[in-house]
Amino acid sequence: MNEATSPALPLRERRDRIVERLCRHFANDDLTLEEFERRLDLAHRARDAAELDALLDGLPASPGPAATPAPARPAADARPARATAIAIMGGTARRGRWTPAAHTLAFAGWGGIDLDFREAQLPPGVTEVTAIAIMGGIDIFVPPGVVVESEGIAILGGFDHAQGAATAASPDAPILRIRGLAFLGGVSIHVRDPHEPVSGK
Repeated sequence: MNEATSPALPLRERRDRIVERLCRHFANDDLTLEEFERRLDLAHRARDAAELDALLDGLPASPGPAATPAPARPAADARPARATAIAIMGGTARRGRWTPAAHTLAFAGWGGIDLDFREAQLPPGVTEVTAIAIMGGIDIFVPPGVVVESEGIAILGGFDHAQGAATAASPDAPILRIRGLAFLGGVSIHVRDPHEPVSGK
């Protein structure tokens, strides 16, 4: 038995932790999108702890949290492999000079997340973000010159990529690959210069 399935947890908190673990499994490619959506729907319909715990059947142990990134610019193979940004009924942000992991899972459940990559230390190659917003919002800010590849599904919500002015990317330009799911919420990708304010988005 682990913390997520402890019988002492209230049902709402238990549900939040099960949903968080399902998001981690989806980001880790343990679940297809269809299976993830199915289990997510069942999680919100579950009426007791047994129904919630059953949603983890057949899944491996969730990956642990990634180590805190170092402030120095990393080589592509030296940075943390995975990191998370979780906001449940609250908010969190990554901004300024920070080192993104190779793969970041951002999950906003009834909360909000800002991921600001404009001053982030991005090495050449691909940096991946899995953005999942459930009755919440995730805003991702990228500077011109970073190649952005995005793919998302919106169910009664929005997945928006506001393209900036076309610029010629260098062969070794960083690539930010964003995929996500918005369910009764929104994921928005904004192209902004580092000096531009983010208010109004």
